[in-house]
Amino acid sequence: MSLFLFEVVPATRTKEVAFGLIEAVTAAAARIKAEVIESQVAAGNERIFIIIEAAGDPGLEAAVSGAVGDRADQLTGPDEVRLIGAELEDIKSLRKTADYLVEWDIPADIDMETYLARKKANSPKYAEVPEVSFLRTYVREDTVKCLCFYDAPDEASVKHAREVVSTPIDRIHKLG
Repeated sequence: MSLFLFEVVPATRTKEVAFGLIEAVTAAAARIKAEVIESQVAAGNERIFIIIEAAGDPGLEAAVSGAVGDRADQLTGPDEVRLIGAELEDIKSLRKTADYLVEWDIPADIDMETYLARKKANSPKYAEVPEVSFLRTYVREDTVKCLCFYDAPDEASVKHAREVVSTPIDRIHKLG
C-alpha cells in the first residue's frame, strides 16, 4: 500500500463545504478499497490536505475527482508521499489535528536520499525549541515538496523552529 496526497481548494470556503468534501472523498476512497489516513483543513477553509492509503493509483484519481466534482476551484494529486517522523498506525489511531502545516518546495538538486539525510541530521535540533512539537512530515516521492506538521503556540514559534533546523518555509498554514 502507498500513501497519496491530494490538495483541494474549495470553490466555497466554509467549514461545512470543507467537511463535506472530506466526507465525500472518504466515501469515494472506501468504495475503491482505499482509506483516508488524515485530512487537514487550513484555517479559513481555503485549502484541504488529504492523505489516502491505496494499493496504487489506478482509479484513485477518478474516484477523488468525482467526489470533489465542481465544489473545488483546484484539485491536485494523487502525488505519492512518504511518511517521516511518525508511524502510520499511530496516525490512523490518533486522528489528531496539528496546529500548523508548513510547505517547503524542495530544490531540484535535493533527491530523496539527500532529503532524508538532511532530515535525520537536523531533527535533533528541534530540542532547542521545546514549545514546538514536530509531529510528522509527508515528502513527495518526486521530492517536489514536503508537508511538515507541528503543534505550536503560534506561527512565530514554528518559524523559529524552522530556522533552528535550517529549513525554509514556502507556505505556512494555521490549521483548524
